[in-house]
Amino acid sequence: MEPVTFSESGGIRYLHFGTDLIQGAMRIRDPDEIYLEYNQQMMAWLLFLETKPGMRVAQLGLGTGALTKFQYRHCPAVKTTVVELNPAVIVSARSMFSTPNDDRRLETLQTDAKAFVQSSRYKNQFDAVQVDLYDAICDGPAASSLEFYKGCFNILKSPGVMTVNLFSRHKSFDINLKNICEAFDNRVLLFPESHDCNVVAMAFKGPKLDVEWKDVGKRAKLIMNKTGLPTNTWASGLSRANARQENRLSI
Repeated sequence: MEPVTFSESGGIRYLHFGTDLIQGAMRIRDPDEIYLEYNQQMMAWLLFLETKPGMRVAQLGLGTGALTKFQYRHCPAVKTTVVELNPAVIVSARSMFSTPNDDRRLETLQTDAKAFVQSSRYKNQFDAVQVDLYDAICDGPAASSLEFYKGCFNILKSPGVMTVNLFSRHKSFDINLKNICEAFDNRVLLFPESHDCNVVAMAFKGPKLDVEWKDVGKRAKLIMNKTGLPTNTWASGLSRANARQENRLSI
C-alpha cells in the first residue's frame, strides 16, 4: 500500500501518498467544509436527485473524507457506503480529517472498487456513485476501463447519477471519457476545468432529462442556501461546457 503522509499550510491540512501531490485537503477550523472545487462538484448529483429516506450513495475512494463528512452533515436521510482499499487512508480520514466512525448512516468497506462494482450484491443498489480513485502518481484514475464504468452503471438505480473526477491534461482523460460515454450511452456532462486540471464528469442512468437551465439554477441556489456549497455557477458552467446543451438541458 502507498504511504499516507500529511502537510499543513495556511490553516489547511493536506493528504499525500508519499509525494508532494495533493490527494485531498481540509480547512482545519471547518472540517465539514468541502474545500477543493472539484470535490464540491462531485456533489452535483444533488441537482437532479432529491434526498429521501432509504437513499444510498457509493463513494469510491475516501481521501480526506470530504464528501463523506458533507453528506453525513447535510444529507441525514442518505446512507453512504465508502469503498477504500488502503487501510491507512481509512485510519487517517478518521484521525486526521475528522471523518465520523461507521454507524447506521455510514459504512466503510476496505476493498477494491473494481471488485465492488462487479459484485452482483450491489446491482441497482445506489442512487448516486462518486468516483475519485487516484494513486501516488496522480496521472489519471486508478480505475478507468470500460468494464469498470459498466460496473458503476450496474450498481446505480434508475434514475441514478455518477460523478467522476478526471485529470484533463493527460492521455487518461480521453480514455476515461470514451469509456464513460460508452457505459452510459453518451449521457454525460462535463464541468469546466477547475484548479490543477481537474474535470468532473457527470453521467446519467434512467429516464431522459429535459429541463430549462434556469430551473437547474434554481435548484443549485436552493442547495447553496441549505448547505453553503458554492453551487451558484454550476448551471451556467455546465451549459457553456457541453455542446448542444447551451439553451436547455436535454440528455
